[in-house]
Amino acid sequence: MSESAKPHHPSPQGKGEKTHASDFSYVGIDAILEQMRRKAMKQGFELNIMVVGQSGLGKSTLMNTLFKSKVSRKSVKPDPEERIPKTIEIKSISHDIEEKGVRMKLTVIDTPGFGDHINNENCWQPIMKFINDQYEAYLQEEININRKKRIPDSRVHCCIYFIPPTGHCLRPLDVEFMRRLSKVVNIVPVIAKADTLTLEERDFFKQTIREELRANGIDVYPQKEFDEDADDRMINDKIREMIPFAVVGSDQEYQVNGKRILGRKTKWGTIEVENIGHCEFAYLRDLLIRTHMQNIKDITGCIHYETYRVRRLNESNAHFKSQPSDQPAVQPKANGQPEVKPSAPQANGVAAKHEVMSHEM
Repeated sequence: MSESAKPHHPSPQGKGEKTHASDFSYVGIDAILEQMRRKAMKQGFELNIMVVGQSGLGKSTLMNTLFKSKVSRKSVKPDPEERIPKTIEIKSISHDIEEKGVRMKLTVIDTPGFGDHINNENCWQPIMKFINDQYEAYLQEEININRKKRIPDSRVHCCIYFIPPTGHCLRPLDVEFMRRLSKVVNIVPVIAKADTLTLEERDFFKQTIREELRANGIDVYPQKEFDEDADDRMINDKIREMIPFAVVGSDQEYQVNGKRILGRKTKWGTIEVENIGHCEFAYLRDLLIRTHMQNIKDITGCIHYETYRVRRLNESNAHFKSQPSDQPAVQPKANGQPEVKPSAPQANGVAAKHEVMSHEM
């Protein structure tokens, strides 16, 4: 068959792809980006954010402001008679959000009761347990012989910690919580209700907090040791200089100079939430959603979860090696009493975990 008589079979071309027929040297490696984009659009994304702070600091309002939707637990399930719980309760609620064809499953995890009691000793423990429980659930799914094609991700990607706007220094509770939890989750500290501080008070408070974080060895997100290159370091250094973000939240809309804005109306004017001259909410939003969302998830999966996974597997291997094959394994329970368990490992090679385990370094 002559060259001109051969049937022509056009190659499949995705929407928005450019043709390179005139470029003799073109191979097409760059097309992988479009393939990845299409696959990601089909699968959607997951983001799990935990908010921690005492009552009355505007946690629910800030989450609604971040996503311009009623995503907080109190917005979806309002309870006007809700009282301060006697112990810390972990409550989460999930939403499916779509914007310009991009779908995301957002889970907001609330911690009512934190810091609201006279004695707040060890009030971080239920939160630590919850975070570790999510790592354990993911680990057990991951090491199953017949595991799911896509493991549901309930791991906490980011914890927004709300600091009361005292204008003085961090409380011992703030230091203790961030010191312990910064080793297992990405913590982003914010000064809540920053409009109660003058600009001078705000700057002094931010500087004091940064010094206290350094003095106590607290490494909040973005962690300096995880900067991948010089460009990342330059961008993240600017963010680190602004932490903690002094934020104001509001889900109320107003008209200012003919433009719709989110803000708080006072006798002397309107505080525009997204105006960087009024507060630093826009910087927080950009960090969590527009510039660093994937990096936050990557550090959760590659650093925090990996640290937990390695420790759990090492513990399981050491436990099975130390137990005779013909005798049951004896493990201490949380109350100090021995608990007899079969020494044979599970099909996945890792014994299921029943007690909370902190993977502090």
